[in-house]
Amino acid sequence: MAFTLPDLPYAHDALAAGGMSKETLEYHHDKHHKAYVDKLNELIAGTEWEGKSLEDIVTGTYNKTAVAQNGIFNNASQHWNHSQFWEMMGAGKNTIPGNLEKALTEAFGSVDEFKKKFSEAGVGQFGSGWAWLVKNADGSLAITKTENGVNPLCFGQTALLGCDVWEHSYYIDFRNARPKYLENFLNNLVNWENVASRY
Repeated sequence: MAFTLPDLPYAHDALAAGGMSKETLEYHHDKHHKAYVDKLNELIAGTEWEGKSLEDIVTGTYNKTAVAQNGIFNNASQHWNHSQFWEMMGAGKNTIPGNLEKALTEAFGSVDEFKKKFSEAGVGQFGSGWAWLVKNADGSLAITKTENGVNPLCFGQTALLGCDVWEHSYYIDFRNARPKYLENFLNNLVNWENVASRY
């Protein structure tokens, strides 16, 4: 069965008050994400990956020794990344549940320190990529950054929070100000209830 573009879990204008415009979501979800889905379906047709789960395709096609990943991986991973990204945001979900706040404080010293380190990871990702809050196999929390479409599945980690730092994610609303975009994301756009449910 072919992969399909998931609907946004909110209206296109639902995040506008939090700093992500309707126009950004129309381009980012309806055009960029759809292009990954369409290309993935084209690339896996008639291959061993047709009919496999998205997670199996991501982990099965990731090459940890390659400088550049192959087309199937790139499109599968970006489909997975974006499907998580939409769920990780939500209007008016900015209060961090107590169990997650405690875990962030224990791992990073404070919520503010977590936000600072997460922003630094996103700002420090050269070129396109993602910043992540992940849970390692041993249960510990870590902040990582990945290039292009690479994601925590590739390293056996659970993605708790991811922020897309490709330019198409922020250029309409923030132009070239990636630090401002990340600050706004953490303070106004994250659905912390979703993050806590992943934890």
